[in-house]
Amino acid sequence: MPLLDLKADAARAMDVMQNDGIAILPNDVGYSLIAARRPALKKIFDTKKRAPAKLNAMLGNDALHRELHVVSARGKAVVEAITQDYDLPLGLIAPCRADHPLLRTLDADTYERSTKDNTLLMLLNAGPFHREITRLSVARQTLLFGSSANLSMHGTKFRVEDMEPEITAIADVVIDYGLMKYHLWQASSTLLNCETMQVLRHGSCFENIADILKRHFGIELPARPSS
Repeated sequence: MPLLDLKADAARAMDVMQNDGIAILPNDVGYSLIAARRPALKKIFDTKKRAPAKLNAMLGNDALHRELHVVSARGKAVVEAITQDYDLPLGLIAPCRADHPLLRTLDADTYERSTKDNTLLMLLNAGPFHREITRLSVARQTLLFGSSANLSMHGTKFRVEDMEPEITAIADVVIDYGLMKYHLWQASSTLLNCETMQVLRHGSCFENIADILKRHFGIELPARPSS
């Protein structure tokens, strides 16, 4: 009998978020604060004390990526290589279809805080719970946005008990799956624009991703900055 009830936990979290609530959710690249509605997203932003220029990320999967992003053949191949062939997480940045019906359901403020120059950041392939919650996102036609479950500049949290009390206090539901998979990296997902190949964050699995792009596509990514 499975120890984790992914379907029940994801449904419980989705119900909360569809009713204007905030959820703390487990992803392989760390816990995240996620919501579906503008007031909840603003509460997340204000509580984290995020800089105005910081954007929300969307929880996504291959279906949402294909629906909402506009990518070249090379960009598509890069994303598939990282997330499918090598089964790695990726914070994917790519141009989006601003006129897509799902994106047009967003209010202007949420769209502005979640896109830049009509590019959209989408977290892909971040573990079993992420897979189930994004399946529900597609099924219920409800887009989910947010960011890591920590105060800004305080580092990604890979255990619920390591979160600041201000963060856990605003959550209406916490899905606690213990220590997350990529905790040894101590960083959230690598952020990559699959069209320009710009790395916006050298995060979890960056070296693996860089190796994939060099060996299969002849693309050299800039090395992780020394700490």
